[in-house]
Amino acid sequence: MANGDTMVEHRLDTEGADPLMLAGVNDRNMNELTRLFSVRVVMRGDHVILTGALASVERAVPVVQHMIELSRLRAPFDTPDIARFADGVDSSGGNGVLHPSDEVRIALPGSRKVIVPKSEGQRSYLAAILEHDIVIGIGPAGTGKTYLAVAAALDALYKKRVKRIILARPAVEAGENLGFLPGDLQEKVDPYLRPLYDALEDMIPQERVRRALEDSTIEIAPLAYMRGRTLGDAFVILDEAQNATRAQMKMFLTRLGLNSRVVITGDKTQIDLPKKTDSGLLEVEQILGGIEGIAVSYLDARDVIRHRLVKDIIQAYARDEVEGSES
Repeated sequence: MANGDTMVEHRLDTEGADPLMLAGVNDRNMNELTRLFSVRVVMRGDHVILTGALASVERAVPVVQHMIELSRLRAPFDTPDIARFADGVDSSGGNGVLHPSDEVRIALPGSRKVIVPKSEGQRSYLAAILEHDIVIGIGPAGTGKTYLAVAAALDALYKKRVKRIILARPAVEAGENLGFLPGDLQEKVDPYLRPLYDALEDMIPQERVRRALEDSTIEIAPLAYMRGRTLGDAFVILDEAQNATRAQMKMFLTRLGLNSRVVITGDKTQIDLPKKTDSGLLEVEQILGGIEGIAVSYLDARDVIRHRLVKDIIQAYARDEVEGSES
């Protein structure tokens, strides 16, 4: 029998941890550990007992220890987060999970929601937003690029670091031709901007969002409406930036006024412009990287916070693209 196949039992002290938070509803978290690491997991008294092959138990221990620390601090985590903890450990040789006190977090006033990064990539991205005037966040769908940027914008607004939030998107992926759509101008553009409303309404009450939109404390608009403006004392987010042309990207960046912050988010694999090389996101990544005050932050499949299958889907498409380019 190989050394890694030796059966072992390892006990971890859970004293002070919230048992329901640690185990999950109907022991869901314990079952997820079994699925991920092929170990038997039992909670008994003030201990979690891991039983299985030596190599499997060694992989599981830092993840379970992290879960115990979160449960002691009453810091919430979900069952899907356990897989991200495991990915962090696997990618960093056992040191991939942060102590909760090291995490960047945003507590929004008037809301019980505390925004906490779910992965190392998200932590680095949010830290960059809090420390730089311009941040370019690049990564696949579901990695929290927009969500974390909106959280940081609300945090800056509530702390009076800025006077308003401006959220922009290319209204139509290839050309912003809105005339054929029914309704008035707002009705034409709202479907394209809906994800930004969703992020806001997930963090603060809908009535507060409505009031902020009415008094222009928060503005959600198509990218084309930024032309000719100077955006001072504002936290500005350009979402879906892969579908902004190079000319639009330059126009947007030169709107930056005094005491303003900018976050640009995009996914280089989902460019819908007729010519992908026209994407302003591709150009800005190359041109602005290395300038003091500007940070480029990359997220990948390990940072996906949607259904666990989303990560597998992204990786499957990436493999297919590589195989297609080699054939």
